[in-house]
Amino acid sequence: MSTFFKAIKKTFLVTLVLLLICGLAYPLIITGISQIIFPKQANGSLVMVNGKNVGSALIGQDFTDDRFMKSRPSAVNYNTYTKEEKDNGQYTGVGSGSKNYAPTNPELVKRVQKDINEFLKANPSIKKENISTDLLTASGSGLDPHISPESAAVQIPALVENTGLSKDKLETIVKNNTQGKAFGVFGSETVNVLKVNRDIAKELGLFNKK
Repeated sequence: MSTFFKAIKKTFLVTLVLLLICGLAYPLIITGISQIIFPKQANGSLVMVNGKNVGSALIGQDFTDDRFMKSRPSAVNYNTYTKEEKDNGQYTGVGSGSKNYAPTNPELVKRVQKDINEFLKANPSIKKENISTDLLTASGSGLDPHISPESAAVQIPALVENTGLSKDKLETIVKNNTQGKAFGVFGSETVNVLKVNRDIAKELGLFNKK
């Protein structure tokens, strides 16, 4: 019996020590280090305008205003919802993911065709074959805030028309919010849609309106 209790005691102590190390000490140390070295990233990479949080540079948003650049399709609508959708049960809580449709799934074909039609309607000067692939494909998380430089460039003619801003000004905004490859080698160049639209809103003076 004493052997049994010794074994239980040893197991309990090991569990307690690991709990304190892994569940308390390690998170606190990592959190403390990140707050010192990478405070912005550790706090969600928030995008602030006039002291107000307008989103996170890590999470995409759905922009419907014609004056703003459009993001990629999202199976979870970037976790945005209306009060009515929440009240009637359409919104089921924060989530991420994709539909995982097979290439031959007719629902995928229908969704892509719908997005093509909407894009061509919003961008009448663009031909179907010039629409970049990432503007028609959802990311695995459904929360991707980035599009390719090509997807940004193809939207500029419509933005010139809808915002009144010059092509040069819009191209500069896109360039300023383009992130290069990691270490110049890994991944690909990406454009942060939220940051682009923030700068467009600033140019239009939208943040000054009450």
